[in-house]
Amino acid sequence: MPADAALPADLVRLRGSIDNIDAALVYLLAERFKATQQVGVLKASRGLPPSDPAREARQVARLRTLAHEAELDPVFAEKFLAFIVDEVIRHHEAIASDARTGG
Repeated sequence: MPADAALPADLVRLRGSIDNIDAALVYLLAERFKATQQVGVLKASRGLPPSDPAREARQVARLRTLAHEAELDPVFAEKFLAFIVDEVIRHHEAIASDARTGG
């Protein structure tokens, strides 16, 4: 007997929805990182720094507002964005380093 057979149907349905949302998030993050990789290449080719603190501050404010409107904890949204931005900056630093060394 499958493990889900003993669970309430509502729980199985909700978990299915969560699984679909998780899959969508993964694909959305992949698309976001494809775009930020291109930004990193552009920045490196123009000698711009990997990080843009002013833009990051605007994005934090924007995401906190969106989170509030969506009834999501703005602190969580800010932490989530910080995690993503840290990874993007790491990628941009690697791209810039590769551009300097010809790698």
